[in-house]
Amino acid sequence: MLKRIMAKEKLSFYDVRLKKKFSTDDYKIVKKKAKGKERYFAVAKSTAGDHECWRVLSKEQAEKLK
Repeated sequence: MLKRIMAKEKLSFYDVRLKKKFSTDDYKIVKKKAKGKERYFAVAKSTAGDHECWRVLSKEQAEKLK
């Protein structure tokens, strides 16, 4: 039996601490409630540090990337 594994789409993130942009396919989708609305984010580990970088996603984009 052959299994197909779909690769995650690469997303661009901006590391505020390093002031550099990077792309990765190693991220997780997080849903948070802010100002009474649900917001969707992609969260990736920084390439040069131990902190996280967050990117805002639309609801449709979050559903597509899950």
